[in-house]
Amino acid sequence: MMPPGNDSRAKPPVRSDYRAGSTITTRWNDNDPYGHVNNAIYYFWFDTAVNRYLIEQGALDITGGETIGLVVNTSCDYFAPIAFPDDVMARIRVERLGNSSVTYGVGLFRGEEDVASAAGSFTHVYVDRATRRPVSLPSPLRSALESIEV
Repeated sequence: MMPPGNDSRAKPPVRSDYRAGSTITTRWNDNDPYGHVNNAIYYFWFDTAVNRYLIEQGALDITGGETIGLVVNTSCDYFAPIAFPDDVMARIRVERLGNSSVTYGVGLFRGEEDVASAAGSFTHVYVDRATRRPVSLPSPLRSALESIEV
């Protein structure tokens, strides 16, 4: 049991804790029977935010590139509900940059709110598309990641 007044739960981050982002529009079918977006959808949004950023930076060719990122770990803390028809700002940053892997931090913000409704991490290991063996991050990818590293 925790002593009174000692809350071990993570504090929600704010928008300025992240370096890049994009808006995602919720869909009617994202809501579950409890009246809010189902927790599984948040992981789709993490994937969308990260890959959209990489594609926009010219750092990822999802159809023909020799190097692809495979998800090896994800986690999420939920702070406040998001529901259709909310717009969501998905903000990202790089928390750890290795030789062949990267861990992103992702914050999900409802509408114009400054405090995250949810925040998590998302780890890619970059591999050769054909062999699925880890490879060093290509220069354009490393550059795009370094620009949002904290």
